[in-house]
Amino acid sequence: MDFSLLLEYGWVLLVLVALEGLLAADNALVLAIMVKHLPEEDRKKALFYGLAGAFVFRFVSLFIISFLVDVWQVQAIGALYLLFMAVNHIVRKVSVKGSSEDNQKKNSKKSGFWSTVFKVELADIAFAVDSILAAVALAVVLPETPLPNIGGLDGGKFLVIFAGGIIGLVIMRFAANQFVKLLERRPGLEIAAFGIVGWVGVKLAVYTLSHPSLAVLSEDFAHSTEWKLTFYAVLVGIAAAGWFLSKDQVEGKAKIETKVS
Repeated sequence: MDFSLLLEYGWVLLVLVALEGLLAADNALVLAIMVKHLPEEDRKKALFYGLAGAFVFRFVSLFIISFLVDVWQVQAIGALYLLFMAVNHIVRKVSVKGSSEDNQKKNSKKSGFWSTVFKVELADIAFAVDSILAAVALAVVLPETPLPNIGGLDGGKFLVIFAGGIIGLVIMRFAANQFVKLLERRPGLEIAAFGIVGWVGVKLAVYTLSHPSLAVLSEDFAHSTEWKLTFYAVLVGIAAAGWFLSKDQVEGKAKIETKVS
């Protein structure tokens, strides 16, 4: 691969890791609430089973999606799902903050070990679908590589999506606490993360509309440098807005304590 191709793939992988990290922190909070009622040893087992199931499901679903990624109907469903997920989460986060966590606590207290494991698996499957769809939408317009196809997808695209998904699982298991602390300090980053998911949905929608079967947009436009630069400029802008427009909660508390003292 030439340097420009490696650079483009590396940039997409970097974006995927950052996005996976923020989404994994939110997912880790949900899973923590789901298993909180269990004894510590059972809690670890439930999370381990959930992680194992998530790993298997991500690989299987990615392999299946690789065969369907060029079907415009699948692309359209993926774009609509990403847009719905982003809008739904942002609206709930802004209007009914905390209610879903309270409901999850009430529901999880009634669950035994295996029913909790089952719920964790279902949650992991939902997280995997979100993650893979976002990753596919980011990677699908990358240039082709000399690598052989894996499933129905270019080898390079498959590997960058798979790497992003695995890194997301590792973050959810081992580094989520750091991202949770970051989200606690700057809660606007979570809204920004789902804003990015919505923008990725727009990218997949553009790719869908440029499909030869629809030809609503020019196929050249979806692969053009101008559109790619616009996409990444807006993506960085959303992330920057989430950082700068979200007050540092720790710093804010320190200022209040200083004034009181």
